[in-house]
Amino acid sequence: MTRLPALWETETSMTTLALKYRPRLLSDLVGQEGSVKALANALKRAKESGKIHQAYLFAGVRGTGKTSTARILARALNCAEGPTATPCGVCDPCRAAEQPDSSLDIVEIDAASRASVADARALREQVQTRPAFCRYRIYIIDEVHMLSTEAFNALLKVIEEPPPHAIFVLATTELQDVPDTIKSRVQIFPFRLIPVGLIEGRLRHVCEQEGVEAEGGSLRLVAEAGQGSMRDALTILDRVIAAGDGKVYEEAVREQLGIVSAHLVQGVMSSLAIGDTAALVESCRELAEQGADWATFWRELVLAFRDRLEQEARAARGPQELLRWARMLNLLLSRERDLRDSSLPRVVVELALITASQLPHLAPLDALVSGGSAPRPPIPPPGPPPSLPNPLRAPQAAPAPEGPRRPAPAAPPPAPARPAAPAPYFVPDSPAKLRAACSEALRQVPGLRALATAPQMASELRWEAPVLRFRFPANVRQTLQDFEHEKASPHLLAALAGVLPGLEALDILFDEEEPGKAERPEDRLRREPAFQALLRLSGGEVQEIRREG
Repeated sequence: MTRLPALWETETSMTTLALKYRPRLLSDLVGQEGSVKALANALKRAKESGKIHQAYLFAGVRGTGKTSTARILARALNCAEGPTATPCGVCDPCRAAEQPDSSLDIVEIDAASRASVADARALREQVQTRPAFCRYRIYIIDEVHMLSTEAFNALLKVIEEPPPHAIFVLATTELQDVPDTIKSRVQIFPFRLIPVGLIEGRLRHVCEQEGVEAEGGSLRLVAEAGQGSMRDALTILDRVIAAGDGKVYEEAVREQLGIVSAHLVQGVMSSLAIGDTAALVESCRELAEQGADWATFWRELVLAFRDRLEQEARAARGPQELLRWARMLNLLLSRERDLRDSSLPRVVVELALITASQLPHLAPLDALVSGGSAPRPPIPPPGPPPSLPNPLRAPQAAPAPEGPRRPAPAAPPPAPARPAAPAPYFVPDSPAKLRAACSEALRQVPGLRALATAPQMASELRWEAPVLRFRFPANVRQTLQDFEHEKASPHLLAALAGVLPGLEALDILFDEEEPGKAERPEDRLRREPAFQALLRLSGGEVQEIRREG
């Protein structure tokens, strides 16, 4: 045993960082404070009472420390001063635990390659053998969920009633695949994803120990690429150090991991925000020329959107602005599976980006609020009528001829205030022109597009200045409830005043339902809530209803 330290030092000097900096004590574990505290308390009680539970199940994603913790537990139980949460590391059992393959009392089994019932029965017979020189014989079964049903059944009895010298530590990444009969007989310790900040701190410590210089946010990128796994992060760091000639450069990290520059990601997000499709297509071309990994780029873009949505929420933005970012982020997330499965990832990315950039313009956000009672988006205050095509506007008289021009005309003094003369109201010469002009005026205002069909649905539309009078059939009242609720809205009045100068109010009248009258199928369709919801979400309008067959 005296030669073990030298042999261990020789091997660790040639191993990867993930093995070299593998935890040796419970205190070395990062991000698993709950499990560490529970195990430490169990070891303390075992020291005081001489009794300890003999079956454990460590469950969690890869690289979070399950197997390392199993080895630490073996050292803690067999230490000459143990059971203890702080093994000495110098006694024979502690030093033997550094190389479990050469220790007779630490048996590691890979269930992925030894999953048959014969292997489980052989283990059941082997368990009866007492330890060679340690206090306990530890059986570490990795990827235990790979065992067959028959193997689990063979293992069940020995786990339920093990000999006093046997300790079982099961490890799995798929807890749901472990039978309930096994889970009910073991103590389960969850191993969770390690936060990015803790991984980054550990990587920085490793770089300091190795004398490696790390640039800027390079370690943050490596920590994020580890996706909660310390082992994966250390493996990536090992590769990046080799690529950077002993240094960790941010550019080298991006090149090794296929991460596009943050500037390009922010540019794509800005183009999405303003709906610049040309810039989005150009960004995709640039990504293709760089040979970027599309899945990695998509992940960076989604994370950037998530950060932006958090900023908007913390800034207490209005519901429409938050919904705008949330809808785009939801579409990006929904396309992630298509991107992974497609043989043409660039086409998937371009299509998704162009669609997301147009989402805010497909339908008004306030239409998502049921009942149509949400505040309309702000529009310019009524002033000079907007320059909309108006077939109803009366021709104006030609201006009077001007007198001789002065070399330097001066502005005339303001005229004394006098009562304003009433504006000359123009009586339309055609109901069809009146319907078309009113529909076009509503269609030009984003927040009012859903109401553009109302003039066309009216059975009678009359302009009696300063009031525009609508008369509708009784069977469309439910369809036009939003229009009826908004008839006094200043935005609605301002939009119609652009084609009817002097408009001050709307008068909306519905006919009474005739008793005994058969309802038409198209009337039932107009009242269907699902159909109306579709119209609101799509910003569409009913052009024609036809009966098929």
